[in-house]
Amino acid sequence: MTSLTEIAEIVIGVDTHVDTHTAAIVETTTGGVLAEITVPTTPAGYQELLDLADEHSPLRAWAIEGTGGHGAGLTHLLEGEVVIELDRPQRAKRRNGAKSDPLDAIRAAREAMARPHHGTPRTGQERQALSVLLTARRSAVTAATAAQRQLFSLTIAAPERLRAKLRDRKLPEMVEIAARFRIQTGWDVETTTTAQVLRDLARRAQALQDEADEHEKQIRAIVRSWRADLLTETGIGPIVAATVLCAWSHSGRVRDEAAFAMLAGVAPLPANSGKVTTRYRLNRYGDRQLNRALHTIVLSRQRYDQATKDYTARRTSEGKTPREIKRCLKRYIARDLYRRLENPPLST
Repeated sequence: MTSLTEIAEIVIGVDTHVDTHTAAIVETTTGGVLAEITVPTTPAGYQELLDLADEHSPLRAWAIEGTGGHGAGLTHLLEGEVVIELDRPQRAKRRNGAKSDPLDAIRAAREAMARPHHGTPRTGQERQALSVLLTARRSAVTAATAAQRQLFSLTIAAPERLRAKLRDRKLPEMVEIAARFRIQTGWDVETTTTAQVLRDLARRAQALQDEADEHEKQIRAIVRSWRADLLTETGIGPIVAATVLCAWSHSGRVRDEAAFAMLAGVAPLPANSGKVTTRYRLNRYGDRQLNRALHTIVLSRQRYDQATKDYTARRTSEGKTPREIKRCLKRYIARDLYRRLENPPLST
């Protein structure tokens, strides 16, 4: 995107919160603040903000923090306008530690003006649907895993008549058996209570797993209708594909494959000093869910893809460690995915 100072006369910075948004209108030529306003996060509040913006130049751009979170409502209303996505500022970057909503709104506008590259908000109904389903599925899987672990831990100290039914069983089988426990009238209070708790935990784990499976079916259906070509790649299933699509969002949002690698946290960070020019630092930034998806692809291809096996063997003979090889593969896969996402097959 061209510099904002070349396409806009004002930039409207917005500091977003759950109940209110604070906006500051900043002139691009001087950096001066023309107006400030705080509005509620309601349709009436958004309209009040738009009315204030309309009182100034129509050549405008919006710099909004959290376009996919607190600022989602306002971002949807601004469809068709120039909207820049900003991260929330780190405290160290605030001037002298100063913090207030108007100051953050002004900072958002001026930061957008100073950036050489701009990020646009994620858009698309399919993308938003996948994001919601991935969040719900992740929560269900985490809760189901916690219930299974609790069942396993309680079984260790359970009365012998219960332990005997679950001993030497794998965890999924333990869950199935415990879910069918029947309370007998002759049992003491410890055995009765333990059996009830184990049964409740097992049924909770089963219900949560069923919920996660249903979410995965919906995810698969959306991915197939949107970008079925991703599912033909080795190591890419519906969850990985959905994660990649949510991070990428739409064509043109990420400017090039290097930016996509940085978004995924797989771009090497130079750590050179003096005569040392081949040192790189591990990248711990970016979208960690996307990074995890790339890691899943790497593990799968190292096991099932012959070309990846050959590459791993060659780099191992050169003295690379397994971790270094995985980092290299992540970078290659990020490049390939970006090109595929930006250039879909004609059939789709």
